[in-house]
Amino acid sequence: MSTAVYGIRHHGPGSARSVRAALAGQHPDVVLIEGPPEADELVALAADPDMWPPVALLGYVPGEPQLAAFWPFAVFSPEWQAIRYALDAEVPVRFCDLPATHQLALKGAREDEPRPRTDPVSDLAAAAGYDDPERWWEDVVEHVPGPAVFDALAEAISILRAGAGSAEEAGSRDAVREAHMRRVLRRTVREGFERIAVVCGAWHVPALRQMPSAAADDRLLRGLPKVKATLTWVPWTYGRLSYASGYGAGIRSPGWYDHLFSSPGQPVERWLARAAAVLRDEGIPASSAHVIESVRLAGALAALRGRPLPGLEEVTEAAHAVLCEGSDLLIALIQRRLVVGERLGTVPPATPMVPLQRDLQDQQRRLKLRPEAEPRDYDLDLRKPNDLARSRLLYRLDLLEVPWGAARQGRIRNIGTFREGWQLTWRPELDLALIEASMWGSTVAAAATQRAQSIAAAATALDELTALTERCLLADLGDALPDVLAAVRDRAALDTDVTHLMAALPALVRAARYGDVRGTDPARLGEVATEMITRICAGLPAAVTSLDETAEQAMRERIDAVHAATGLLGDAASREHWLGTLARLAPRCPPVISGRLTRLLLDAGRVSADEAGMRMSRALSAAAPVPAAAGWAEGFLAGSGLLLVHDDKLLALADGWLAGLTADAFTAVLPALRRTFGGFAPPERRAIGQKAALLDGSGRGSATVADAGEDLDRERAALATGAAALILGWPATSEAVTS
Repeated sequence: MSTAVYGIRHHGPGSARSVRAALAGQHPDVVLIEGPPEADELVALAADPDMWPPVALLGYVPGEPQLAAFWPFAVFSPEWQAIRYALDAEVPVRFCDLPATHQLALKGAREDEPRPRTDPVSDLAAAAGYDDPERWWEDVVEHVPGPAVFDALAEAISILRAGAGSAEEAGSRDAVREAHMRRVLRRTVREGFERIAVVCGAWHVPALRQMPSAAADDRLLRGLPKVKATLTWVPWTYGRLSYASGYGAGIRSPGWYDHLFSSPGQPVERWLARAAAVLRDEGIPASSAHVIESVRLAGALAALRGRPLPGLEEVTEAAHAVLCEGSDLLIALIQRRLVVGERLGTVPPATPMVPLQRDLQDQQRRLKLRPEAEPRDYDLDLRKPNDLARSRLLYRLDLLEVPWGAARQGRIRNIGTFREGWQLTWRPELDLALIEASMWGSTVAAAATQRAQSIAAAATALDELTALTERCLLADLGDALPDVLAAVRDRAALDTDVTHLMAALPALVRAARYGDVRGTDPARLGEVATEMITRICAGLPAAVTSLDETAEQAMRERIDAVHAATGLLGDAASREHWLGTLARLAPRCPPVISGRLTRLLLDAGRVSADEAGMRMSRALSAAAPVPAAAGWAEGFLAGSGLLLVHDDKLLALADGWLAGLTADAFTAVLPALRRTFGGFAPPERRAIGQKAALLDGSGRGSATVADAGEDLDRERAALATGAAALILGWPATSEAVTS
């Protein structure tokens, strides 16, 4: 009987090649791999043609999503290559690490436990004089592959462990895991296997080669906490390989490692050729001559640094200098596309899944929404059935806290339009989120409905409920809408704070106004919105009194939102009630609110331009306190400068008020002026400046030039033209008056 223990670095391409070669030379009759034993029944899926790394084993506790762990595998992971070797050779392959049922329980019980052990690769790199552990690994392992490296690594790790003390002192979690690995190894020997191969992290090799007594291991494993763990395969991404995972290991350059493993020869030349192709895809010229010079430069840098072959550092510097011509932006593009990469793996249909995951996969196929690791933009036209179904699916997933899609900033998102912009990015964590959401139902629609009803039952804030109403309409959750709407009615009836009603109204009105665009009857929503407007009008007079500056600004924004909502609702009686309330309040409100109400009434046609000018003249008069005048002006002008562009009288009043301020008073009101004018569009500010240049600060309008078609006083014009003709030596004629 012989046992070979191969110590590897997780996700190391050199280790992967060496493991594959060592296994081919050993011809083991069983292969043990570091990983959770509960996944033994899943390992055969690795041979399925639809299984494409990167993938990960996901271990989770149903109902407790915080207790979960991932064990990721890339094509260049030594464990993956060991699995594929065993499956191809038709020999048993098993996982030998501490079961997930214990690991997840320990994760929950000892989350804050200190873990003093450092990364052994970093320690060995530092001992060799390297400041970069990945560069050391490339020089020592990646560039010198072969089975001989395992003995050298085992010896080096033994020295490190001797310096760190016993396994129990170095970290109790490691001690427990290694005790279980030894237990599995002993059991495998008892089963009659003679050529045993063990593939595990290099740190554990000394603990498996020098085995203590079984009784000592049993003592370590006795009384471990347990939870009910479930395991399955999920897709993974190269971007996520840079994070610590179930292995406690991560790499910075998964794309580079994939290239090193998959390239049959000339890895540097092939890599730089790929980098040139990336640049050409973006319209950046990159010729074969650039590639040749980059290869030469990378080789020269490696020789100067005493490295056996150029590594990632050398090829990156060569690409930066030659291909990118020193551009940091272009080398960052290569870094994102090649060095890290965002490849998303796939798992076969036979993989165990909760029903919610299968329902989502069916909808993704039907709606032609393929999960991708790279962000992808979608413009949806809601008049098309397929796009409408896509939108509803994304909103349902959002309710389930599975944020696959995000509304794109700068794109039309208002539900009153027929277009929506989305950006979709699939991340491995979303599979865990789906598993967590499966408690609400077996289909996306059913789960989202139950989730919405649960939120409605627990919500205490009225604005949260009205926002939920809008989300239900967007997601087309007609079964949840009655419960949500009943909660809105009940909460609105009990809420005595008018600011809560004002904050909640806009979302409800949008849903009532545009629900029919998405095929939903909005009549019931309109009734609730009308009731809320009535209550807002009744409570607004008391709500606008005794406000400080910050509260005034917040109330102004709420009033703007309610004003827009009443116009959007399309209910004439509610709109009239609202405008009547504003008209009564405008003369007796704090300055910012008074100015804002005057502007809204002017825009709605309830106040004439002359009346608005009179109110502005009184508010900006010399008798008014400067801060109050500044607040009134800010409230009146905020949002748009077109009023000053088109109304010379109002512009002159504002100019006269500013010109009459003392230096100290102007300094005091400057922040409010900056807020106001900073909110105007640049063309508006430019037009106001051009017109203001013609003013003299007196409060009067600018001088105007009469149109040529206006009547002239010909007698007075004759005197002027005669004098001008005399000065210029021209004959004085009556035609000069009309020319």
